[in-house]
Amino acid sequence: MDDLTQARNGPARARHGLTQVRDGLRAYRLISGMWIRSLMAYRLSFAMTAFGNFAVTAFDFAAILLMFSQVDRLGGYSLSEIAFLYGASCTSFGVADLALGSMDRLGKRVRDGTLDTLLVRPAPVIAQVAADRFGLHRLGRVTQGALVLAYSLVVLDISWTPLKVLMVPLMLLCGAGIFAAVFVAGAAFQFAAQDAAEVQNAFTYGGTTLLQFPPTVFARDLVRGVTFILPLAFVNWIPALYVLGRPYPLDLPAWTAFTPPLVAAVLLALAGLAWRTGLRSYRSTGS
Repeated sequence: MDDLTQARNGPARARHGLTQVRDGLRAYRLISGMWIRSLMAYRLSFAMTAFGNFAVTAFDFAAILLMFSQVDRLGGYSLSEIAFLYGASCTSFGVADLALGSMDRLGKRVRDGTLDTLLVRPAPVIAQVAADRFGLHRLGRVTQGALVLAYSLVVLDISWTPLKVLMVPLMLLCGAGIFAAVFVAGAAFQFAAQDAAEVQNAFTYGGTTLLQFPPTVFARDLVRGVTFILPLAFVNWIPALYVLGRPYPLDLPAWTAFTPPLVAAVLLALAGLAWRTGLRSYRSTGS
């Protein structure tokens, strides 16, 4: 009888889950649309802010160019190869930051109690937090990363195969998913820490800066850590090295280059679990 009840409840739970996802996407679209309309009311200000975001992130690549004015290779990698790593990392992170960059404000909402106002609205809290003060100007980072990636694809001498062609968009999509999971998990941690935005930034902004350089310039223990503990290496290192035809420093098998979708799915599931646990533990201001 219990098995029959569970079998009947299964489709109902699935429909409920799909309804929540649909409601969350709708709430996210409406809230982010409101902030975009607000930004577009001052188009010159928006354009200047977006350009500023583009210029600030471009300084990272300018620093790499300065390094290559003194050396021919960095960690055994050419400028075009590092541009490929940089462009993939920056673009993936930029997409996640555009969609979920507001999650780092959750700690402030927990401290001042304004999260309570989101709990009484008929929309998923995570969608409201993610879309709050939606920063369309972050497109500057995405654009800058995409331009560097395009440059690298033009100048690199790669023996393209159908799998390598497919790997490039797959890498960007899965990389954005992995960073999105880190954003959500970091926000969930703020339910307990309340003032942990900088800790979250260390893994998001710090992570993308790390991935802009080849793994050969880092200590082996650090490479192990970002491969097996917090698997940021699956954002670009492992799939990009497959495209470039280079061996991975930890001597992982070649098939690991095709595991980023699995890694992203697992991390997103774990981040969702952490978010639900943190939200259930919330007891209003001071919790």
